[in-house]
Amino acid sequence: MPFGHGQFDFKGRKALAKTLRSEGYDQAIVLPNSWKSALIPYFSNIPKRTGYIGEARWGLLNDARKLDKKLLTKTVQRFVALADNPSDQIPTIPQPRLLINPASVAEAKNTFGIAGLADKVLGLCPGAEYGPAKRWPERHYAEVAKQALNKGWQVYLFGSEKDLVVSASINQLAGGRCQDFAGKTSLTEALDLMSLCDVVVSNDSGLMHVAAALNIKTIAVYGSSDPNFTPPLHDDAEVVSLGLSCSPCFKRKCPLGHLDCLTKISPRKVLSLIPMGQSDN
Repeated sequence: MPFGHGQFDFKGRKALAKTLRSEGYDQAIVLPNSWKSALIPYFSNIPKRTGYIGEARWGLLNDARKLDKKLLTKTVQRFVALADNPSDQIPTIPQPRLLINPASVAEAKNTFGIAGLADKVLGLCPGAEYGPAKRWPERHYAEVAKQALNKGWQVYLFGSEKDLVVSASINQLAGGRCQDFAGKTSLTEALDLMSLCDVVVSNDSGLMHVAAALNIKTIAVYGSSDPNFTPPLHDDAEVVSLGLSCSPCFKRKCPLGHLDCLTKISPRKVLSLIPMGQSDN
């Protein structure tokens, strides 16, 4: 999609829709609930346009569904339910799995100069594109990294170019001993390198779901978002959330200015979930 988050651009959406008319689509499933997200399928003349009513989209969608939030409590359930006929049953959702090509992993190791591996590798995903209210503090990540490094683990930092400042700060606080891949890899390379990790600690982000789908022990730290709504889909995932009276607030920035939902999750708590032996912190 060429449009940024929240960007309306009616003319741009209509122009994009016209380029899709010749593709012959039979159905469009519109996942977001916004009015503007249903414009492209409508102007593309796609015969069946499925989605939840959302922002009064009766005219744009001709297969408009009413969302039962009490039945479908998770985002993934709501999305999967749109792929079938309306039902009062919770859809069955298999655990997602990403398969890694060993040749691709070997190439990524060669590209980034990873000659050998320590006995254990810890991956850290400190970014969250949504906003700072979903980011565990850098100093906390750095403390976890230092403890792992002192136990003989390698520590990999993952993220996009937007996470460069955050990852660099964590690495600096950890004495520059981490391998910082943030902004340096393609998505495929990030997946290949992450597959080398034994444990991944992550904010509620896309990379958190990637780690879980790679069948890696995932420790997910939640602040302003709801772990019951968008949990990592893995039986062995550990969710860390304080459940304060002010959270989840679903805000990009802490409206109260203290970010207690994240700052009060101590490194000790996360370290206790990583099987690396007794921590000094």
